[in-house]
Amino acid sequence: MSYDIIQEYFVLTMLSEKCKGTTKSGQRCKRDATISGYCHIHDPKIIDEHEAQIQSLKLKSEFKIPTKKFSERKGFKSVSKIIQIDGINEDLRYSLWNFLYENILLDYCNSKAEICYGKKVESFILYLWTDFFKKPLDELQFIRISKDPILQNLRSKFDKLDWYEVYDLIEATLNYFVNPLLVQKANNLLSRELSGFRFIGGILTDITTEQEIQMLEESLNDKSFSAVSSHLRCALTRMSDRKNPDYRNSIKESISAVESIAKIISEDPKASLGQALKVLENRQKIHSSLRASFDKLYGYTSDEGGIRHGMLNEPNLTAADAKFFLLSCTSFINYLKSKI
Repeated sequence: MSYDIIQEYFVLTMLSEKCKGTTKSGQRCKRDATISGYCHIHDPKIIDEHEAQIQSLKLKSEFKIPTKKFSERKGFKSVSKIIQIDGINEDLRYSLWNFLYENILLDYCNSKAEICYGKKVESFILYLWTDFFKKPLDELQFIRISKDPILQNLRSKFDKLDWYEVYDLIEATLNYFVNPLLVQKANNLLSRELSGFRFIGGILTDITTEQEIQMLEESLNDKSFSAVSSHLRCALTRMSDRKNPDYRNSIKESISAVESIAKIISEDPKASLGQALKVLENRQKIHSSLRASFDKLYGYTSDEGGIRHGMLNEPNLTAADAKFFLLSCTSFINYLKSKI
């Protein structure tokens, strides 16, 4: 029996076995094993690399590189202090490509890793080719003989993207891998290069403070109140649509999220927001002044120039209006949760 046949048999045998790892409950993992004998979740090498990345990020936060370079501090070279909102400069564009290359494509092209952040890189490339770039699959099959042409082809397509399409690509990547560490790396990059956007809940949205980002993340990921989280996510999505922002319905979704949590707490699924808030006040869950404030906000969304009722003409709403409602409603929702 030749060496190649033995090697193929060995690989197939290993892939047919189950992972040697154990779950948190102490049971044997049921996922298929890779050549290491473990699945991508329990592979000791992957776990060690993940921990090393976390430690590296912690060290970077403790020993921060100066925001300005020596040449910029001494005035020999100008530094941009403008937040990039309506475009991206060359530094930011290349930094975003390097983010993709360093975190996902590099080890794959060097045949060091087939799996990255729990997903097969080849499947990710296939997803980009067919779902993002919308290219014929047979063209990809033609260049898959070697990995180098794939990388060159992706780079060529990346360089031709408009600035907002570059963001679309990074957003699609983060939503494909769904990894908090990867999101943190992306946000650190965006902050360093003065981008006007950050990733929150898998959605690229207008810049906000770190405290507000954390508040939104916690509410969006709260599975105990899925209906509330769904309204907030929809509000964020509509507000952050870079091509067709819908501020009117974003505000409506923010208010609906408050209405949803109020109905849950008041145990009255048919109550309006005003009625539900009144019940909470009577039960001494909220102060009368706070209830009155949200009554007025609710009234704003229901008056003749408001959000809730169908209108022939769009009201004069801005991104600032939508952002205010999203943040204030999220804050109020978190306050109400603390009263349960």
